[in-house]
Amino acid sequence: MLRRLALTATASAAALTGVGIAVGPAAGAAAAAAAAQSPGPLSLGSLLSSPDRLTVTVERSGNRIGDGTYKLECGPVGGTHPAAERACARLDELARERKDPFAPVSKGSMCTHQYGGDATARITGTWRGQRVDARFSRANGCEIARWRNLEPVLPNARPNARPSGR
Repeated sequence: MLRRLALTATASAAALTGVGIAVGPAAGAAAAAAAAQSPGPLSLGSLLSSPDRLTVTVERSGNRIGDGTYKLECGPVGGTHPAAERACARLDELARERKDPFAPVSKGSMCTHQYGGDATARITGTWRGQRVDARFSRANGCEIARWRNLEPVLPNARPNARPSGR
């Protein structure tokens, strides 16, 4: 009974993702191989979730088109974000690299005492089936790198710089 339930769940997940499956003893191995090749974490929740929907609020970035609150939808691309297509492409790239762009700086990280300005941002919503509530600043070298990693989801906040080409 448990094996039948597992096979049914594997078949359902494969049907939703368009991945073929093997029947019989190789079914588990085929599902594991498909999951290993998929971008980002693969879970039943992420397979059945609605498109990624984020609210991005940016303050004091120094970028005249960057400050404000924007909706960003990916899969399909939409919302009010001024660079929605590029922002979704960047999030897809990070998912393929299996990186969590919303993770805070690790405790105990050695960060340079570099100040990148007064810019702050908050991103809330869902991404890849997971809830997001992340805050960003440019208070030190680690936070600046974290911000830049998310450009163009977050605006370029470097003084006198051109908008990010990512």
